[in-house]
Parts: sequence; structure tokens; C-alpha cells
Amino acid sequence: MLTTDTSLLRLLQLSSASLPVGGYAFSQGMEFAIDLGLVKNQEQVHDWIKTQLEQSVSQLDLAVLQHAMKAIKTEDWRTLLELNQLSLACRESKELRLTDTAMGEALGRLLTSLKIDTHFNRGDEVSFVSLFAIACVHWQIDYQLAALGFSWSWLENQVAAATKLVPLGQTQAQVLLGQLQAYIPDAINHAQTLATQDIGAGLPMLAILSARHERQYSRLFRS
Repeated sequence: MLTTDTSLLRLLQLSSASLPVGGYAFSQGMEFAIDLGLVKNQEQVHDWIKTQLEQSVSQLDLAVLQHAMKAIKTEDWRTLLELNQLSLACRESKELRLTDTAMGEALGRLLTSLKIDTHFNRGDEVSFVSLFAIACVHWQIDYQLAALGFSWSWLENQVAAATKLVPLGQTQAQVLLGQLQAYIPDAINHAQTLATQDIGAGLPMLAILSARHERQYSRLFRS
């Protein structure tokens, strides 16, 4: 992979936990899974996150990211709109859709403030991954690096949520990050094999837990 110092720094900016898009505010169903006792320790957190990375992030987000970046480079805005609608339609609960659109809205405001045209109208529901793709193309970040940055940002937020909720110690969190990041290259490689009609994820238990999180009696994370 070849990149410039400038594009690498922009990728780090996009992937940083300090990027004001609010990813830290969502647990994506994990909070209710922990409340039920389905996820209780470091090993179970590992399995929970690994499954989502392989069966959801790779199958949906990373695949959409690849096709969206191709569409943006060729100024195929119709395809970008269709991919954005597909990304939103694949969110299996109100919470998962809100996670996507709330982070998308925040990233859209940020890109607008940086004078980057998002190619969406004000008030549109926009997936975070669509805007991430726009930023990456604008800053000349290639897909492999963009996918690494996207995956890392998602993984860091998930481990941070588990650290607060299980709870885990900081050392355990770092061990998890080391273990789980090893699966990212395979997730990216798989995403690159997916045609548009193959994009989609189905994790019924995640959808159920996410939906039930809305009525959890006490929550640290948004629903």
C-alpha cells in the first residue's frame, strides 16, 4: 500500500476516537447482552466483537465503503445514493440505524465545516460509511487504508464500551485490541470480494438485543 504523509495523517484524524461523531455513545446492543449475562468476561467480549467484525462490518460496512469510494471517484452520485440507502436499510434495529445516522450527521457537519462537498442534501439521512468514503476520496486515501482506519475506529469503540460495561481492566482491553486487530485484514479482503448484490448482514440475536436495549431499565449508552 502506498500513501502520502498527508493522506495518512488525514486517515488518523478520521479514525481518531476524538473525532466528534459520537461513536463512543453507542454500544450497539452490547450493553443489553452484558445486562443479561450473555457477555461476562474477556473471552466472551472477544467472541462478540469478532463475530460482528466478520459477519456485519465486513459483510456490510467495509463492502459499502469499497463500492462507495469507487462511485465517488467516477462521480457516479446515483450509485452512491443507492449504496447509502442500502447501508441504512441493512440496520436491523432502530438503535443500529440511529448509530449510523447520528454519526453520519455529525461527520456531515464536520466535512461541511471543512468545505468538503458531501453531495447529499440537507436533512437527508446519511450513513456514516457513505460520508467516511467521501472524506477518504477527498483526501486521496486508498481503499485498503480507509478500510483499516474504519475498522480500527469501530473496534476501538467496541472495546471501550466493553471496558466500561463488563468491566474490564485497561490491560485486558489492550490485549483484546491486539487479538482482534489481527482479524481486520481478512475482514477487508472478504469485503473486497463482495458484489453490490452480495452486501448485507444478518445477526438476529444482535438485532433483538439492540431492540431490547431501548427498554433497559438503566443505561450508560444511547439507544
